[in-house]
Amino acid sequence: MKIRVGILTAPHIEFEQREHTFLLKNVRIGIGFHWDREEDQEFAGTLEIRNNADGTQTAINTIDLEEYLCSVISSEMNANSPMELLKAHAVISRSWAIRAMQKPNHEGFDVCADDHCQRYEGLRRMNERAVEAVRATAGQVLIYQNQICDCRYYKCCGGRTEVWRTCWEDIDVPYIKSVACDYCKQPSPAILRLVLNDYDQETKDFRDWHVQYTDEELNTIIREKSGLDFGEIIDLIPLKRGASGRIYNLKIIGTKRTETIGKELKIRLWLSRTCLYSSWFDVQHAKGIWTFTGHGWGHGAGLCQIGAAVMASEGKSYEQILSYYYAGAELSTPTR
Repeated sequence: MKIRVGILTAPHIEFEQREHTFLLKNVRIGIGFHWDREEDQEFAGTLEIRNNADGTQTAINTIDLEEYLCSVISSEMNANSPMELLKAHAVISRSWAIRAMQKPNHEGFDVCADDHCQRYEGLRRMNERAVEAVRATAGQVLIYQNQICDCRYYKCCGGRTEVWRTCWEDIDVPYIKSVACDYCKQPSPAILRLVLNDYDQETKDFRDWHVQYTDEELNTIIREKSGLDFGEIIDLIPLKRGASGRIYNLKIIGTKRTETIGKELKIRLWLSRTCLYSSWFDVQHAKGIWTFTGHGWGHGAGLCQIGAAVMASEGKSYEQILSYYYAGAELSTPTR
């Protein structure tokens, strides 16, 4: 099975074709998030440069799905992570990719290479452990009522995972339940160094965090990120919270206008120059300073990557990890 991955769109794609691989220059990763940056990346498979109607170009990589997964699980987490974490990630990344291929939300390719879909950063961070994990779980997916699961995941839940409707459609997805996750509460520095890739290790306070803005800073951020002039921000009122405490309906009250926004990602984007770690926060306003005190890194629905890493380090199998975060889903054994 082949998958088509849109890696980069730019005015002009710079690349080097090598004997069995190709190098793409200035690939942007973490787009819109706090780790946003560019790096050169090398890929296996074939490269197509598509010319777009707006004058830009898109680099599309066609590659075998299992090879794609070897890169995904070592881009999402360090390939030196515990093997059971890598196996669990191979299963959920395969499940998600197959679902995405059945109903692509990109024009001209199946999935993109960044956090909007799954991190896919080529060969640079890959090693034989990633290959071993993908081979050990070859073809395996999670299923629920004979359907492949839409497996979602994120970096750290902060102590409790979320439900689907907090993040996406107003529906209940039975295998995306809210579960207590003590595993990510106090991961050891040694575990974090082992399981996080280089740029993720720059994020130090993702479990419990706080952000402060002056009145002027918050007014400017919301105006620039929303494109709306609220005037002076008077209050931020959480209207709806999910099972973990993540806000998915927030009222912004200004001197010129009032808006209610959601869901969690929009809230995170509007309240930060980049993107808040999560929407699980409380906010206080005193003496011209807005203080956000929050928990977790990411949307919180599905597998907590840090929690799963700790479970694996404690000897839990990948089957146990998957059943913990996707209760009721079943591991499908491939037929060959």
